[in-house]
Formats: sequence, C-alpha cells, structure tokens
Amino acid sequence: MSRKPLSAKYLSAIRNLGIIAHIDAGKTTLSERILFYAGRIHRMGEVHEGTATMDFMPEEQERGITITSAVTSCAWKGCTVNLIDTPGHVDFTVEVERSLRVLDGAVGVFCAVSGVEPQSETVWRQSEAYHVPKLAFVNKIDRMGADFAAVMDSMREKLGANVLALQVPDGEGADLQAVFDLVSLERLVFDTDSKGADYERAPLTSAEAERVAPWRERLLETLSEHDDAIMEAYLGGEDIPAETLRAAIRKATIGLAIVPVLAGSALKNIGVQPLMDAVCDYLPSPLDLPAQQGVDPATHLPKSFPVDPEAPLSALVFKVVMESGRKQSFLRIYSGHLAEGESVLNVTHGSEERVARLFRLHADRREKIEVARAGEIVAAAGMRYGRTGDTLSRKDEPILLEQIAAYKPVISLAIESRNAEESEKLDEVLQRYLLEDPTLTVFRDPETNQVILSGMGELHLEVLLERMAREHNLKPRTGKPQVVFQETVTRSAEAQEEFHRELGEVMHYGAVKLAIEPLPRGEGRVVLFEIDMERTPQAWIEAVNEGLTDGLQCGVIGGYPVQDVKIRVLDMPRKEGESSPAGYRMAAAMTLRSVLSEAASMLLEPIMWLEVIAPDAFVGEVVGQLGAKGAKIENIIDRGAQKTVQAFAALRQLFGFSTSLRSGTQGRASFVMKFARFDVLD
Repeated sequence: MSRKPLSAKYLSAIRNLGIIAHIDAGKTTLSERILFYAGRIHRMGEVHEGTATMDFMPEEQERGITITSAVTSCAWKGCTVNLIDTPGHVDFTVEVERSLRVLDGAVGVFCAVSGVEPQSETVWRQSEAYHVPKLAFVNKIDRMGADFAAVMDSMREKLGANVLALQVPDGEGADLQAVFDLVSLERLVFDTDSKGADYERAPLTSAEAERVAPWRERLLETLSEHDDAIMEAYLGGEDIPAETLRAAIRKATIGLAIVPVLAGSALKNIGVQPLMDAVCDYLPSPLDLPAQQGVDPATHLPKSFPVDPEAPLSALVFKVVMESGRKQSFLRIYSGHLAEGESVLNVTHGSEERVARLFRLHADRREKIEVARAGEIVAAAGMRYGRTGDTLSRKDEPILLEQIAAYKPVISLAIESRNAEESEKLDEVLQRYLLEDPTLTVFRDPETNQVILSGMGELHLEVLLERMAREHNLKPRTGKPQVVFQETVTRSAEAQEEFHRELGEVMHYGAVKLAIEPLPRGEGRVVLFEIDMERTPQAWIEAVNEGLTDGLQCGVIGGYPVQDVKIRVLDMPRKEGESSPAGYRMAAAMTLRSVLSEAASMLLEPIMWLEVIAPDAFVGEVVGQLGAKGAKIENIIDRGAQKTVQAFAALRQLFGFSTSLRSGTQGRASFVMKFARFDVLD
C-alpha cells in the first residue's frame, strides 16, 4: 500500500490547539477537564489547590496563574490533540506569541461575567495576526452575574468577531442546569456524580425548541450566507441535517469567516466534552491550512514544502527550556520527518545540529519517540545551538521560515552576586535563562560592573528571581526596578569626525560624514550609504556599519538604545596607505556621537495602556489616582454597575499603583496594563 494515503489520514486527525484568554478566565481549569475526560490523567487538578497538571512550576502553583506555556497530547474522537495552555498575564505575552506561531487553531476562553477583558483582547489580536481559526468558550456560566448574550455582544464590539452561537445555556448563574445544542437540537445534561464524565443528550421538547428558536434562526441565517445549499434548504423551509450544518460550520471556521461559540462551566464540569467534539469537528488539521512559507537562504526567493512526512524537512524551534542543565527544544514539524540521532541544518545560524532524542510532551513529563512527522509538536534534546525562532532543515534542501516576533523589555533591575564565588555561577545561570526566554536581556554596566537584567514587567523579573533561588540556590542582591528608556532625536543634523592614530605600530585612518533625521515612532533605525559604493572597499563599508550599529546601542543620554532615526552616510574621505577598516569603524562611532548631540537627543519612555475596572462609587477615586500618576485618560465605559477607565500612563509613574488602588477602593477595583509604545506622554 502507498504511504501517501496513510500520511494524509494521519495528518487529517491532528489538531494543534492553543487555549488563549485573559488571566483567571479558566484556561487551566478547562485544560485539566480535557485531560481527565480524554483519559490522560486520572484525577482532575485544581488551580486554586495548586494541583493543576499544566501549571507544574512551583511559581505557578503558588500564584494560581500560568507563567509558561505547557504542552500536552491527548486522543479525542479519533483525533490526536496537541494542546498548549498559554499564560494570560501580560508580562508573559511572548509565551502566547510563540505558541500562536506554531498552532493551527485556538480556543478563546471568556468569563461569562467579565466578558472580553484587556488581555483576552490582546491575545485575540495576536491570533488574528497569525490567521488562526478559533472557537470561543464562554466559561463560568454558573457564576452570579453571568450573561451569555452580553459576552457575545462584547466579542462583536471589542474583537470585531463574527461570532455564531452553537450552544446556549439552560439557565445562568445558580439556575444553570444544562446546555442546549443548536446544531443537533438537543439538551445536554451533565452528571455531577461522575464529575461530568457522563452526560445525556435528549431531543428538545416543544417548549425548549421555542425558547432557543431565535438562536437557531440566527445560526441558519449566518450559515446561509456562507453555503448556497443551506440557503436553498433554509428558504425552502426544509429540515437541514446536523451533519450538513457541521460541514458548513467547519468550512466557514477554517476560512476565518465565523467564530463558533460554545458555553459551559469548566469548574462545574459542564460543557467540556462538546467543546472537544467541536475542536475535532471544526478546527483545522495541518492539511487544511496553506503550507508554511519561507525563503531559500541562498537566493532569498520564496520557498515552501508540502505538509507531508515524505517532503523535505522544515521545522521551527518555538521554545527552549533548560532542565537539569540540559537544553530541550520544542519543535513544530511543518514538513518531512525527523528521527532521533539525526543531524540537521540549523538554517538560522548555518550550523549543524544533532537531535539526540525526541519526546512527545505531557506538561513536565516526556514520552520517548523515535520519529517526529509533519504536523507534530515535539521536544528535542541534544541540540547545542537552537534558539527560539530558529529553522531546521536538511542540508540539501534548506529553507528559512519566518522568525517569531521580538519584544522589547520595558523594566530592569541591577543584580549582583553576594560573593566572588557566586559571580561565575550567576553569569552561567543568567545565560541559561536567556536561552529560554527571548524577552530577557542582560547587560553589564562597564562603569559600575553591575549586571542589569531587563524584562517585560515587575512580575516577570520577580518570577525569574524566585526560580533562581529555587533551581540554583542563588539569591543575588537586587536594586529597585528601573524603567528601560530609549533615545531618539528631535531634529536633523550633520557632522564629520576623523580618526587618525597609530595602533600597534600601524597608522589607522578613517573619516566619516553623517546626516541624521528623526523618524515616526516605531519605525526603528534606517542606515543608508549615499556614497560611491563601487569605489569604496566593502571592508570599509562593513566597518562603518558595525561602528554605527554598536553606537546606536548606547546613545548620548544615559547610554540608552537609539531608535526611530534615519542615518545617511554622506562621505568617507580616505588617506592612501593609512585608511583601514579599524579607522573607519572608530570614525563612524565618533561621528555618531557628535551628530546625536547636534540633533538634540531626547529620551523615550515606555507608555502603558491601562484599563481600571471599578464600581461606580469609586470612579472618582480611580480618576484621581490616575491623575496623580500623570495618566492621560482616554475613555470611561459604562458596564452595568461598574465603570472601565481606559488611560495611557508612563511606566515609571506606575510603581506602587496596584497597592494604592486597592487601598483607595477597598480592594474592589482591578486593573490590567500592557505595553503600548516608547514615546513621550503628551
């Protein structure tokens, strides 16, 4: 028998799925139920008890939040589901980003009381950028104040999502009894004695059918817009089989035309199995999506391989973790296959990697496998050079896939070892964490010799220090968290400097003339050479480029990186017999400092977007506190008995804001902030 049909059948049964949401929406609780009902675990862990399978780090168990993306695999309805439970806290948004990069589908979890919250909006937008088909699960329907219809409206308004209810709850809050299935027209009742493992489907009574009729009509109307056969049957008043509806829902979901919505309560074990049925029925397999696009590293022309285990290999390293001093690389295999003990090309670095062992993942446990095939998500041990975002392929068929988006750290603190003996160990440990987390940066201040550690927020750095103490028994002294600034210029300027000095008994000469001008915020850096490139040695051009690149890492105000500037190299005067790459590199650095000073450099600081949710009675207090922090209030939204205050504020002003907000509102206000941009707050 041909291997191709087997490959297609195997691939069509894979679901690479992520669970995304705001913190405390119930992602991890939902993951526990999925694993329990799939027979992957034999006891459901609970987040509030610190026993959740997917929150296996002690820091996650203590705080009751997800910090690192956990990966597991389970079987459901003949499908292999590779499940990633992602963090909801803004400090760990890169974990969501790199998970979405390798997923084929996602389930967005929303609280039935709070609806679309700030971080759920952020991760939803991230998934849109990667064109990830999604389902939505309205969780916590059993909570007081739950409103399924309001959450649907919130998703339409805030996310711009074309949501389509496939289920509606039978009762809300304490009155929740069951779930109505609008596709099969059945009532689903979940057995409490078996913790929801057993549930019954019963046809709707005439009274129940009348209750859900408006929802059913909306389902049929929406699907009619995307399927001509359903439109004809609907307009003709014909009964439409559930299988026909499911096929239309699947097609529209994969085509990003709709977002199917289901309802339940993960904590009360209601609605989880139908959600997993929907994952298999409506979310795509690797075969349903276009092949991953990359480029040929030699020609930079577009290149792709089919999603087939027999095609050339293409794989992406989307995460690196260190366990017991050994590096584990998480891989998404997009095409071809990878066997243990095999050597492959790390295309990103041009180096050879040997994959010593391969594992299928289950949170913090590993299941050894011999071969990983297209469509799978696995862990590899033994790779020396692999970093997040690297591409693996065969030497004879190289391809370079798009890298994972980079994030800029916004907060830093100084750390130093308590004694000389710990100093070397601290450097080694920090290098390990840098391998794992691309949002961390480490810089040693040449004047103070202090190590400056930078990350995405206070919680991010706090968790890192806790891990350092627990995993390596290191407790370095730390300074207070400091904001990471950037530098830019406010006007155009020109300058020229000359370097002419004897180094190692050899005269070195270089002279560079530069022009600089400001760019709009977020444009980065642009360097243009407006010289005769054919008559200028390539080594000199590269030396000037290196001098500028190094110089832009450390501006003239406080040594911060320079951004949002265009630099033009206007002239590179020469001296016969003395001009050298070293001379031009030094001259470029000297001229850059001069031109930055002439262009009136200024600092840019991290500007954060805040949403503060508070009862009506405390809105005045919230506005007053934000005003005291120099925040710029953008909007105040009325949401029932609560108000949401939206504002921009400089990060340096927000230290201690959480404590003062709690005390000023008797603990009844909450807030979420996320990085918006580096800028000057108007």
